[in-house]
Amino acid sequence: MQTRSLGSTGPQVSALGLGAMGMSALYGEADRGESIATIHAALEAGVTLLDTGDFYGMGHNELLIGEALRTAPAARREQALTSVKFGALRDPDGGWSGYDGRPAAVKNFAAYSLQRLGVDHIDVYRIARLDPDVPIEDTVGAIAELVEKGYVRHVGLSEVGAGTIRRAAAVAPIADLQIEYSLISRGIEDEILPTTRELGIGITAYGVLSRGLISGHFTQDRQLAANDFRAMSPRFQGENLRHNLDLVEALRKIAEQKGVSVAQIAIAWVLSRGEDIVPLVGARRRDRLAEALGALDVTLDAADLAAIENAVPADAAAGGRYHEAQLAHLDSER
Repeated sequence: MQTRSLGSTGPQVSALGLGAMGMSALYGEADRGESIATIHAALEAGVTLLDTGDFYGMGHNELLIGEALRTAPAARREQALTSVKFGALRDPDGGWSGYDGRPAAVKNFAAYSLQRLGVDHIDVYRIARLDPDVPIEDTVGAIAELVEKGYVRHVGLSEVGAGTIRRAAAVAPIADLQIEYSLISRGIEDEILPTTRELGIGITAYGVLSRGLISGHFTQDRQLAANDFRAMSPRFQGENLRHNLDLVEALRKIAEQKGVSVAQIAIAWVLSRGEDIVPLVGARRRDRLAEALGALDVTLDAADLAAIENAVPADAAAGGRYHEAQLAHLDSER
C-alpha cells in the first residue's frame, strides 16, 4: 500500500483512508457484519486511516470501529490510525442542534470517544464544524492540552476557511484539514489548498465520489430512503441529478478507454492532485472497497487529466454540495 503524510507534522498513513460514516448514518441501512468485514478487509489491504465522528449514529460508528479493531489480528489493529470528529450536537429524534467547541466540551467528547473506540489515544482529533460562539483558538488549545497528556496525537481541522486555518495554526501545529474535494467539488483550490500547502498541513478529502453521485453506480431512477442524506441534497434532485449524471457518462467514456471504472478514475484524479492529499473512501461493502483500492493502480498522464478536465470542468456540477441551511455552518464556504 502506498503511503502519504498528513502534513509536515502528522503521521504517515495509507494513500487511501476509510471513511466509516455510511456504516452508521445518513445513507440508509447498513449491514453490521458486512461493515466490520469491510473494515477488516481494509486493514488487511494496508489501509491505516479510519475516519469517524462521535455523532455518526450517536456513537454507533465509534462502537462499530471499536469492535472491528478488537476483533482484528493484532498486527492489523496496531497499524490502525483513528481520525475522529467531534462537536456536533444531536437530539433524541436525530436532529441537529449546532456545534460545541468549548474546551470543557472538547475534553468531555474525547473521554467518550476513547471509551467507545477502546483505545488509549486518538491519532487525529478535530471539531467537525466551527463553533461560531467559541474562538477556534480556544477549541484548538483544548485539543493541544489533550496532546500534551497523550490522549490525542495530532490536531486536525474540518471544513474551515483559510483565515480560520491560520488562526488555528498560530496556537498549535495542525496536521490535517478534512474537507470535501472531488472532481465536482473543487472550491478548496482557490484559497484553502494554497493556505494548507503554505503551512505544511495535509488534506484528507472526503466526498471524493460526491456521496456516490460520480461513482458510476448511481442511476436516475434510484429510490432513496427518507433517512438518506441524498434525498435532500441539491445535487441529487430533478434536473440537477440529470445534468450531473450526464457528467458521469462523459467521465465513463474516459474510464472505459483506460479499462477502469468510473469510481476508480474519479478517485485517481483526487490522488493526482498532490502527495499532501489523502482521499477517504466511504465503502460500506467489501466489493466497493476493492473497487476503490483499484484506483491506486490507475496512472493518469497529462492527456488523461486534460480529457477528464474537459469532460468534467471545474464548477460543472448542478446544485450545491449541501442545502442552504447546512451551508450556513460551513466556515469553508464563507
